[in-house]
Amino acid sequence: MVIRMDYLKYGKQEPQERIFGEQKSSGLEKETLKIKCYEKPFPHLIVENFYDKKELELIWEELKFYTKPNKLLTAKDYKGVVGSTNAHALELDVIYSKQLPNDKVNYRNISNILTVNRKLFTSEILKKYSEIHDCCTLSLKCTHDFTKVRYYHDGEYYKPHVDAMFNTLAFSYFYKEPKLFSGGELYFPKYNYEYSCNNNTMIIFPSWVEHGVREVKIKNSDYFDGFGRYAITSFLATREQ
Repeated sequence: MVIRMDYLKYGKQEPQERIFGEQKSSGLEKETLKIKCYEKPFPHLIVENFYDKKELELIWEELKFYTKPNKLLTAKDYKGVVGSTNAHALELDVIYSKQLPNDKVNYRNISNILTVNRKLFTSEILKKYSEIHDCCTLSLKCTHDFTKVRYYHDGEYYKPHVDAMFNTLAFSYFYKEPKLFSGGELYFPKYNYEYSCNNNTMIIFPSWVEHGVREVKIKNSDYFDGFGRYAITSFLATREQ
């Protein structure tokens, strides 16, 4: 039996659900974010409707561009685990990195996604996550973060793995509606647990937790139509300055 996030209950313990203050979004609108914090089966936090309408428009503008032919890369070209995934992706920090050592231009600002996803750090999300368990406090000590955009279409998956180079992972999920694919759940085999990855949701958890992506299945859809499953991943690390 696989425990699904949608109806998960830990015995008599209900998830700690918190609504925290009004935040200014990138669109300068005040918003209230609703989060759920879980200690078991491993520490993690889930946010629904993390991005507002204006932020989503910016994200989709870039996702649609990347889904055109000859843009998304295979695992061997984007530092993925070759043999563990057949999904295509891009490492945005490499694309929008400084060209020369003394280059003072902030190329990251060219990317809508790398601009909008700063919300992870400017909201109180990581602070709330750090309160779940002592191991989660590492997220507050982040000195470097890296962002990948990954697209899963028919027959694509990611076998279970850990991201040992980092301390915290934050996954955001997106797909066109109406949803045409099945599968694509984020699953955690050691805990018999999976998360359905609803549209515009975010899940944050320690990088040492083994995780994978179930095979996506979709019929009558061309790859470049963009009706598959998108994931934007933030990898958080703490390194000496």
